[in-house]
Amino acid sequence: MSIDELREALSPEVLPLFDAARALIRDIDPDVVEVGWPRQKTAGFGVGPKKMSEQYCYISAYAKHLNLGFYYGADLPDPHGLIGGTGKAMRSMRIARVEDLEVEGLRELVFAATGHLPKLKR
Repeated sequence: MSIDELREALSPEVLPLFDAARALIRDIDPDVVEVGWPRQKTAGFGVGPKKMSEQYCYISAYAKHLNLGFYYGADLPDPHGLIGGTGKAMRSMRIARVEDLEVEGLRELVFAATGHLPKLKR
């Protein structure tokens, strides 16, 4: 469950996107607990290792892009329409360029997600 192992598994095209997305999350939540799943090319971010109960967002890496997802995205305020999906709870956005992480409203969305674990104490 190492972020370093996950980084080693990523394509050269996606690694800068992963690092930038991770930096954004850590900037907003410096105390975030990061969990990597190298086989799945996924990282979770929250207060512990459990995906749906202790994490608020995740990064899923693909060959040329990544998805920045929110476990409870359906409940988050998203006035800029950044995240999509049709599931009961989860929502995500596609990141193909580092500049995609600089869109208006994304920092606020990640910040809102950090507080969406009401059962957990930070």
